Amino acid sequence: MNFFIFPWWLALPLRATIAERRGPNTKDIMTRLTDLWQIGVDAVGGDTSVRQSLRAHPIPSPDRIIAVGKAATAMARAAASLFPDAPVLIVTKDGHADGAPAHASVIEAAHPVPNAASLKAGAAMLDAVQGCGPGTHLLMLVSGGASALAEVLEDDLTLDDLAQRTRDKLASGADIHQINAMRRGLSRIKGGKLLGAFRGARVTTLAISDVEGDSLGVIGSGIGDAPENAAFAHDARIVASNAIARAAIADAAGAELRSNAETLYEDVATLAPRIAADLKAAPDGLHILGGEPTVILPETPGLGGRNMMLALRLAREIAGADDLHILVAGTDGSDGPTDAAGAVVDGKTWDSSGQAAIESAAPYDWLAARGALLKPGPTGTNVMDLLIARKG
Repeated sequence: MNFFIFPWWLALPLRATIAERRGPNTKDIMTRLTDLWQIGVDAVGGDTSVRQSLRAHPIPSPDRIIAVGKAATAMARAAASLFPDAPVLIVTKDGHADGAPAHASVIEAAHPVPNAASLKAGAAMLDAVQGCGPGTHLLMLVSGGASALAEVLEDDLTLDDLAQRTRDKLASGADIHQINAMRRGLSRIKGGKLLGAFRGARVTTLAISDVEGDSLGVIGSGIGDAPENAAFAHDARIVASNAIARAAIADAAGAELRSNAETLYEDVATLAPRIAADLKAAPDGLHILGGEPTVILPETPGLGGRNMMLALRLAREIAGADDLHILVAGTDGSDGPTDAAGAVVDGKTWDSSGQAAIESAAPYDWLAARGALLKPGPTGTNVMDLLIARKG
């Protein structure tokens, strides 16, 4: 199996809307941060990434295309434009199917906790793979979110079992590697098992990475990975990643850039004070962080997601600072079960009422009341999260 990473990006800023709530200088800085975030997202768009990869490294026409994940629609659109005769199955998150090829079969399911549609999607994917006969070529397009969106369970498990175990893992603060390891153990299509049912000659897997290390065995819990000793040829490529998104932002930042690192991998309660302290001591300019933080939730959490929780905690840490503005957002356009990707905060965002929102894990309404939420809608990609801060 061969792996390739293609470092390209397009700088096409599309301004996300943040409510104007302070003076023009703050508004200009907030706008600059959202523009930079969008540049990073555009650099790893599903359509762009797949199209660029297939043009740079052509493949034989596939007999079947399967796209799964939050970026499935955009990825499938690119592949279908190049291979219009191949049947297409798209499995994606609810509300993420706009722009799907007209001839594609589309199943939308729940994320992050799977639902009945997830089982329908898993069965459809397994049927599609098993339907590929000798000599066929399958193109798999995989992006983050696939683990929840498609599933075929082991015989002794129910959907309720899977949903509860997923909720428990999410609430515990487990990272994506731990969550996906659990999912692989319960599944008949994860960890290379789906392609274990393939009887054709060749599989090409193009993946957008939403995991640290960009491992195909972890992305989507290994739903696009090949089993050991596979009898078919398998060509796997990582076509977009957090590193590519950050590189595009760094390039656009130019001389303003001061730091760029992928270190957002701890609990938000630990990350917020450390990031705030680092920024307070940092030189003036732009600072970029990437990754996927975790959150330990109370028994009955409120509405929000990990990016909003981190933004809320950062607002508390930088309260009173007039030289810090911070954007934290998921590159897929959504954070938790909400319509927001994250938030933009500064030294004037915080007040003491935010403490209750922290303790109840309910950042959404609190941030919304302060005009701090970022709501770009589905982006057609998913390469974890981005934090962009402006000091000075």
